[in-house]
Amino acid sequence: MATTKISGIVLAENNMGDYDKMLTMLTPNFGKISCTAKGARRPKSSLLAGTQLFCFGEYLMYKGTSTYHINSCEIIEMFYKIRTDLDKLKYAIHINKIIIDVTEENENCFNILQLLLNTLYTISETDKSLELTLSIFKMRLLCILGFTPRILSCTNCKEKEKIKYFSIKDNGFKCEKCGKQDKSSIEISESTKNAIKYVVTAPSKKIYSFNLKDNALKEFDLIANIYFNQKMEKEYKLEDIF
Repeated sequence: MATTKISGIVLAENNMGDYDKMLTMLTPNFGKISCTAKGARRPKSSLLAGTQLFCFGEYLMYKGTSTYHINSCEIIEMFYKIRTDLDKLKYAIHINKIIIDVTEENENCFNILQLLLNTLYTISETDKSLELTLSIFKMRLLCILGFTPRILSCTNCKEKEKIKYFSIKDNGFKCEKCGKQDKSSIEISESTKNAIKYVVTAPSKKIYSFNLKDNALKEFDLIANIYFNQKMEKEYKLEDIF
């Protein structure tokens, strides 16, 4: 059978038989796919490292009847530091569950994969607040999924000045007057407003290049969580995994 080189990241791994693995991987062009890795659990297997959770690499594989079959892999990034820090691992697994929920087979997932890789790199290699990282991830993912907040003016009266609220119901900013009349609106500071604008418009590789403190961080986290849960029609909670 013809083999194809496919780049992807391991979203889930499950034991199969005595030495094999069944993987769920996210790829840029084929979306979320299922893969079998024969003998990957053998101590001397060349697939041992490349079939672990969060491993990103290039995989030589062929497509069977219902799954792909991995012949070999070249590791690009392991995100090793996530595995050695329980807090980082908890947030990474939470993000991973969201990615599994919002992706399907046979769809273009380039932007989602790019966001996931940038997010895991930020968690692994920086000391950025994990809460802020998660909130940025959620807000940017909503943009990719088609739920971009309206940030150019008040969603009601089109006023561009005196933006003081974020409306969950109307998907974006509201001025002081309109926001006070909207029970779904959350009052925001200038810092929070600028943070939301930045996450929506910044280049993908730079979305994590800012910080928030105190009240602005609380506001941004609150908006990101409520807005995300509403659009996903599901409540995502960061729970202990150990």
